[in-house]
Amino acid sequence: GTGPGQGTIAFAINPAGTISGRYADSGGAIHAILRFPDGAIISFDAPGAGTGPRQGTRPFSINPTGTSAGYYSDASNVFHGFLRTPDGVITTFNIPGAGTGPGEGTFAGNINPVGAIAGRYVDASDVAHGFLRAPDGAITTFDAPNAGTGPGQGTFVFTGYCLNPAGAIAAASLDASNVYHGVLRTPDGTMTTFDPPGAGTGPFQGTLPLGINQAGTIEGDYVDASDVNHGFLRTSDGTITTFDVPGAGTGPFQGTSAQGINAPGAVTGEYVDASDVNHGFVRALDGTITTFDVPGAGTGPGQGTIPLSNNPVDAITGYYIDASNVTHGFLRTP
Repeated sequence: GTGPGQGTIAFAINPAGTISGRYADSGGAIHAILRFPDGAIISFDAPGAGTGPRQGTRPFSINPTGTSAGYYSDASNVFHGFLRTPDGVITTFNIPGAGTGPGEGTFAGNINPVGAIAGRYVDASDVAHGFLRAPDGAITTFDAPNAGTGPGQGTFVFTGYCLNPAGAIAAASLDASNVYHGVLRTPDGTMTTFDPPGAGTGPFQGTLPLGINQAGTIEGDYVDASDVNHGFLRTSDGTITTFDVPGAGTGPFQGTSAQGINAPGAVTGEYVDASDVNHGFVRALDGTITTFDVPGAGTGPGQGTIPLSNNPVDAITGYYIDASNVTHGFLRTP
């Protein structure tokens, strides 16, 4: 679609350069897309996906073999997980204990090279829990030690790159006071919670991990006591480095949001300036930060460039919002 809130969003890019994403049509329904390195694009829908506004198929992650994973919402606005292999075969699944009411269900968002999938499910009480689905379909569920048990609280494995090749998971917990904390779940199931210095302790402040790479480095952002976002990196030894992109605003909901980390450790994401416009950035291993804007990106509040993923050779994908509030996918080559 070409109306406000419609258009194309690219979520993830694999080492070969294949991009997974979605588009919203003129009726607001969501459909999955794959864009191949030669520029060819195919679309698909998971069986059972709804066709109403905001319903449909969302593939959030793609592994080196070209298998994508994500979730779809049905006609009753219940969510279900899926994976799609390169030959087009789609497998759908639900986590035991997932709720069946609107906004509940299974939210799969990460697939690693061996085909394991991580995500979260929301139960009938609207509490979130983490899960790991093995390549053979076996499912393990888990809750962070400090996760709240009220509606909207719990354990959150966000979408994209929160599951690394070894099976380590970067997650967040929302505690009983509605504060977010970082969580590392190692392959043996051990969970460690953490917060960067400066993370706020008020409702919906705190730590939001959004990716983990092969080395076990976690990236994400934290929200301080003034509701400003800042980027962080946590290495496998527990060392935390925080950073802000030059030009990032310092007002509420402005600042730096790290979105993706590649195998070498480069980070991409967006920053929101003092005028509430989004801009892209990439942070190299040595800490050098480069900012960029996609041609055609809008310059009004809420518009601009939003990178979401970077692959091992530093190709970056994401989306931009134009002056008419329509979204478009982009690929930034090294």
